[in-house]
Amino acid sequence: MLFLRLLKESFRFAVNSLIVNRLRTVLSLLGITIGIFVIVAVFSVISSLKGSIEESISTIGDDLVYVQKWPWIMGGKYPWWKFINRPVPKRKEYKYLLKNLKGADAVAFTGNFNATVKYKSASINNTTVMVGTYNFNKVRDAEVLQGRYFGEGEYRQGNYIAIVGDAIAKQLSPSKTIIGKRIHIGTRRYTVIGVLKPYGSGLFGNSLDNMVLIGLNTASKFMNLDNEQYNPAIVVKPSPKADLEYVKAEIRLLMRKIRQLKPSADDNFAINQSSMISQGVEQIFSMVNMGGLFIGIFSILVGGFGIANIMFVSVKERTKIIGIQKALGAKNAFIMFQFLSESVILSLLGGIIGLLLVYGGFSVANQFISMHLFIGFGNVLKGLLISAVIGLLSGYFPARSAAGLNPVEAINQVF
Repeated sequence: MLFLRLLKESFRFAVNSLIVNRLRTVLSLLGITIGIFVIVAVFSVISSLKGSIEESISTIGDDLVYVQKWPWIMGGKYPWWKFINRPVPKRKEYKYLLKNLKGADAVAFTGNFNATVKYKSASINNTTVMVGTYNFNKVRDAEVLQGRYFGEGEYRQGNYIAIVGDAIAKQLSPSKTIIGKRIHIGTRRYTVIGVLKPYGSGLFGNSLDNMVLIGLNTASKFMNLDNEQYNPAIVVKPSPKADLEYVKAEIRLLMRKIRQLKPSADDNFAINQSSMISQGVEQIFSMVNMGGLFIGIFSILVGGFGIANIMFVSVKERTKIIGIQKALGAKNAFIMFQFLSESVILSLLGGIIGLLLVYGGFSVANQFISMHLFIGFGNVLKGLLISAVIGLLSGYFPARSAAGLNPVEAINQVF
């Protein structure tokens, strides 16, 4: 009961400080609010980005290995211009890996190009058309929600059939099913046999929702997928029992063999992995985190000094009250608790305002961007904890000053 009464009194004095020291309090709360806003906003945006990237990588496949011309992360001993002369992966190399790679669960060949997709009066420009071998759904999560996947026979014959992403299907035919309808992809007509399940926005917009999938044998009738403009890649899904590093070493050995590279020659291909994306982004996030933390802490410290100033003024104004309390037997800890809790309440108030501003800002931003921004319980807890710590630090010296007052001198204090 005593603890609750003390908190009640501290809250009353905190409100009194807000009224009496309005300008100082507003400036102090502003510093705390801005600091918590910046810190929580930066942490929350990064958490949201991480969640979006991890979700996107999971659809690409976090255990997949890509054989391509360009590495996803540039570095090492070669300048970028030396990668230009590398050949792109070829279909014969895909077939060679498919036949000889022991540690793979599946091997596929993929490419893509952009085209206008039309159905009746609906038209979607610059649509990504994904081209893949029959086992594309073995290396990429391409679950058909409506209709069906390619049949092996029709794939081999190169039939003009297509599977469309969820967003494409809704744009082409909002009210009726698109299954069985004839659509134009570029200048050619395809029959839609399936619609993929929705996947979300995807990494950098790379979502199957906004793509159309056609078979490699169909695309081979009118284009050469061994050309770099179609971004050819060999995608390998390692066997669950295989060691990933062993599979990568096996891929490297087979690629060097089919390309007849001398032992002293460097690799003229890149072996990429989905986890490389998250590792590279993690480094960027850590720098953004540090920058946001620095700006936020600077603002909070300004607010903290303001709160400390308010508390020293409060100690001065309540000197007689402190003297009476001590004369009646109040312990130093009791006096310190009063001022510390008052300081913490003021600081937490600034922190709560900052959190509410982040929440409001995210609610507005989510109406205009595809990525979902969220604060998260952990970031709320961080914001409140930082506010409380700043309140404790700001109120410690004023509280100690109040607790150290001589009761006789305090009672007789004249202002």
